[in-house]
Amino acid sequence: MEFSGVKRRKPWLIGDQRKASYPHSLQFYLQPPSENISLIEFENLAIDRLKLLKSVENLGVSYVKGTELYQSKLEAEIRKLKFSYRESLEDEYEPRRKDHISHFILRLAYCQSEDLRRWFIQQEMDLLRFRFSILPKDKIQSFLQDSHLHFEAISEEEKNLREQEIIASSTSLGGPKLELEYVYKIPFADALDLFRGRKVYLENGFAYVPLKDIVAIILNEFRAKLSKALALTARSLPAVQSDERLQPLLNHLSHSYIGQDYSIQGNAGKISLDQIDSLSTKSFPPCMRQLHKALRENHHLRHGGRMQYGLFLKGIGLTLEQALQFWKQEFIKGKMDPDKFDKGYSYNIRHSFGKEGKRTDYTPFSCLKIILTNPPSQGDYHGCPFRHSDPELLKQKLQSYKITPGGISQILDLVKGTHYQVACQKYFEMTHNVDDCGFSLNHPNQFFVESQRVLNGGKDIKKESIPPETPQPKQSAQKTKNASSALASLNSSLEMDMEGLEDYFSE
Repeated sequence: MEFSGVKRRKPWLIGDQRKASYPHSLQFYLQPPSENISLIEFENLAIDRLKLLKSVENLGVSYVKGTELYQSKLEAEIRKLKFSYRESLEDEYEPRRKDHISHFILRLAYCQSEDLRRWFIQQEMDLLRFRFSILPKDKIQSFLQDSHLHFEAISEEEKNLREQEIIASSTSLGGPKLELEYVYKIPFADALDLFRGRKVYLENGFAYVPLKDIVAIILNEFRAKLSKALALTARSLPAVQSDERLQPLLNHLSHSYIGQDYSIQGNAGKISLDQIDSLSTKSFPPCMRQLHKALRENHHLRHGGRMQYGLFLKGIGLTLEQALQFWKQEFIKGKMDPDKFDKGYSYNIRHSFGKEGKRTDYTPFSCLKIILTNPPSQGDYHGCPFRHSDPELLKQKLQSYKITPGGISQILDLVKGTHYQVACQKYFEMTHNVDDCGFSLNHPNQFFVESQRVLNGGKDIKKESIPPETPQPKQSAQKTKNASSALASLNSSLEMDMEGLEDYFSE
């Protein structure tokens, strides 16, 4: 990859040139981008794409894919982030360009492990499925050709000749609707999944697939191509990681938090120490609830637990003076000498508030940081209960929180599918008696803020609710802030342009 200190303009395309660059609102991403982009744009495109894929994941677990509600919510997210989604919209060049480049940037970040690749492929497949579902019928054939999928719709005469067999074999038609449906003649080897499920008519080595069923074949092709492409990209990682301007950003993206910044002390002093016990059962996420319980029982937490819980308490409004008093009172109950606490622990608490050392004001841990880093060992209580707990122990814990058996089953199914944040979101809905919490959970402090809003009437609560305890004063909303830049220390490089991005996506 080459960089230049001279800032270049993006190539200016007009009319047919713009349409030819991206003829459709969806694509197979067969060709990597070849234009020059700045590192600032590189980062912004990557973060927007990551936000989109996180939304795809959350909606895919919260709603039935393909339903009207799922479609409308996903379309709203795509529109909000200004990505391409409909063919009929005018001047779609910029959204389609954004879609193209951002996909390849995330390939660099998500090719680094099997788990990352699996997650990336699944979200990209769900996004393609949505876009294909709203693609006009008259555009499908050209999209297939542009994607190098040599599937041709058969003629009306050929369709009428095999009408009965196709209807009998294809459950998706649901009756005599064949005259309104395109049917594609596809090599048998490309339709194996439909064949295994006995959902397709075969003749002379070809499968006759209605339009409603062809999406499964298209997604299989997309998965195979993307999987191979990610493997090739992974081979280029040493070259990428040797670039000091890209390497921090790419490492950050694969486990980055892209939500609200809870390091701002907008709520400082708005809760008292006497409220913490009550708040822990009403408004703390399970990860913080178990830390608080362990602290009260053992009068001590190891370093990982103190960091995770201490920064969370700071984020919900504990001042430095309150934090020092809170931890000292609890540790003294564990027979610790006050002088030992002052010498060994006070410094660390002051350090986390930015009052010692480098004066760094530490940020409360996001869900991804808790899930992906510093797993707990024997005797530890930090981490994510949905990620790090044994399923049977998690079940017992949920029972102690008075979650219904049906709710526990739903949560355990989400955990089994590695949807840990969505499992926590489901826990929120069940403990607060809301059908749809209306947000994507990404942060323990977000859980607390949203809980306080619900308990203070900010959202509709079901009539048959768990009797709430006396609600606390409503927490003031913090301003939304973009994710902290992984390139903050590289200001001198931000105006340099990037060349040869396509080099990392080919053999």
